[in-house]
Amino acid sequence: MLKLRLSRGGTKKRPVYKVVVADSRFARDGRFIEKVGFFNPLLPKEKKERIGLENERIKYWLGQGAQPTTRVARILGENKLMPMPANGNNPNKAIPKKDRKKEGDEVPKAAAPKAAAEAPKTAAPKAAAEAPKAAAEDPKTEAPKTEVSKAAAEAPKAAAEAPKTEAPKAAAEAPKTEVPKAETK
Repeated sequence: MLKLRLSRGGTKKRPVYKVVVADSRFARDGRFIEKVGFFNPLLPKEKKERIGLENERIKYWLGQGAQPTTRVARILGENKLMPMPANGNNPNKAIPKKDRKKEGDEVPKAAAPKAAAEAPKTAAPKAAAEAPKAAAEDPKTEAPKTEVSKAAAEAPKAAAEAPKTEAPKAAAEAPKTEVPKAETK
């Protein structure tokens, strides 16, 4: 399959890309069929020297069935050689990685203790009221009693988890001071 893709050149930390037509099986910076442009990402977007494309050759290769990669498709869309591709859906892209992990971990932990604390309060009175009625009707059925014990067991777990999540924060916020030890001889 033919691809319109970027081939990296330049030095370390200073990339310059060639827009090439290559077989998809070839290496990224390896063999290619034809060079049809260049892309210098270090230049500002307003400069003409940032992107150079051979419009006729690109149209020819697109007509031959060459598929552009996502980055090349955006470059071609900006230069009106093909329709602009739809934007991807990555809502976390603008959030730094360290903050992504914190937000993902904090939300379930914060929501879980609240939900666990509310559920036993509402379920326990109902289950306690239904337990004698069920016992009078059918002595073999003990399901409501186990539900009460499960709800009662979840409440201490939720209470135990809440201090665990808050304790590291308090320890992290407290400034550490070192007390010099007195030397004795």
